Amino acid sequence: MNKLILRTAINALGLYAAVALVPGINPQNPDWTSYIWLALIFGLLNSLLRPLLKLLTCPLIILTLGIFTLVVNTAMFYLASYIGTQFNFGLTIDGFVPAFLGAFIVSVVSVILTFLLRDELSSKRRKRPKKK
Repeated sequence: MNKLILRTAINALGLYAAVALVPGINPQNPDWTSYIWLALIFGLLNSLLRPLLKLLTCPLIILTLGIFTLVVNTAMFYLASYIGTQFNFGLTIDGFVPAFLGAFIVSVVSVILTFLLRDELSSKRRKRPKKK
């Protein structure tokens, strides 16, 4: 349960950073709860739909040496914002370039915060031997 809360908080911070840094991405509701709901949608889509999209686009990912993964991330970002707009807490995105930059920023923030908080996210704890 703690991993879900921490992962949602990381996604919410990434979404907030994308809104703050990229012109062309505007929140419908600038309240912090809308970022949390959008982060939950984003995490759910990334866990359910992203592996299927990566499997279907595997030849393109291999052909472009992994760069097409950024396009898959852009599609997930855009889809999460579209689903959020249906519930009045999404993002309005002005085109492909803001969606691409927003997905890139969310990915970078997620990687950095996951690296910094890797002990809290890891399920296996190292046991230290007892000193005698």
